[in-house]
Amino acid sequence: MNQLQKSKIWGLLILILIVCESWGFLVHRTIHQLAVYELPAEMRPFFYKNVEKLVADAPRPDQRRNTDSTEAPKHFIDLEMYGENAAHAMPYEWQKAVKQYSKDSLEKYGYVPYHVIYMKQKLTEAFKQKNKDSILFYAAEIGHYIGDAHVPLHTTVNYDGQLTNQKGLHSLWESMIPELEIEQYQLYSSHKATYLKDPAAAIWKAVRTGFAMVPEMLAKETEISKNFTDATKYRVQIRRGRESKSYTTEFAKAYAASLKPSINQRLLQSADLIADFWYTAWVDAGKPDLKGMNQNWTNQDQQQLNNELNAFKKNELLKQQLLISRKQQPENN
Repeated sequence: MNQLQKSKIWGLLILILIVCESWGFLVHRTIHQLAVYELPAEMRPFFYKNVEKLVADAPRPDQRRNTDSTEAPKHFIDLEMYGENAAHAMPYEWQKAVKQYSKDSLEKYGYVPYHVIYMKQKLTEAFKQKNKDSILFYAAEIGHYIGDAHVPLHTTVNYDGQLTNQKGLHSLWESMIPELEIEQYQLYSSHKATYLKDPAAAIWKAVRTGFAMVPEMLAKETEISKNFTDATKYRVQIRRGRESKSYTTEFAKAYAASLKPSINQRLLQSADLIADFWYTAWVDAGKPDLKGMNQNWTNQDQQQLNNELNAFKKNELLKQQLLISRKQQPENN
């Protein structure tokens, strides 16, 4: 592959990263697939039979942002804008938050943990109604927002490093680095779906831990930058007559190495909590029998699932070409 071809490929990748603002298509799709493997036997066949759809629909809330003006604040929460120690002081209940901060403020500065709980209620109701389409719709939706809640830069007003002269950090952390590094990631988690006695506390814990990561993320970018010049740190392109600047592959790899496994860990934590929320919604719905909605489940389906579970446990989903997110391309949606 010559240099021109490489430049075109990276130009396309960067464009994708700009469009996909949260975890990127790759990670959102990956964590939905991993979550299916963590479900109990009573749920797993139904979700596995529909895993292609779940994975394909994982980025849907991001795509909806282009047409729905109310969508954006559901993906983030700028904690600094809610006052000192907001990560620990904000109420878990939506109505209490509205009373304390006003709905206008929540819509301006984001409310992702509250929206996750709302989606959990919708998924629980879908399970109660045994409505297959609704179950799959809300399972994909809640999974997306849970994933977003695990992205540290979705918890801060400095969401792109724009306030610290580090613009572009958002897509670097959550999209570019996973695209570059996923071949080396651990995609197996020993976690089994667990019932959440307090779902609000669980999603707020994810938000808090992400928020606590922000200072180090910013500091590491500054530290690694000392080893780069502007020419080696940034890639500059001209689009429609305007200059566009993004991080180079070399800088992304150096930054990823400085962060160690933290991005990989957040990916797995996202998948774990998605499985927990799916399971909790199913339990709260009375554990409806999903077999009736899982038509044509065959011995071949079971064998295929068993093979994938073995590959999952061996961390060989990529090696065995079983990771759906590597097969499904964003331009196909």
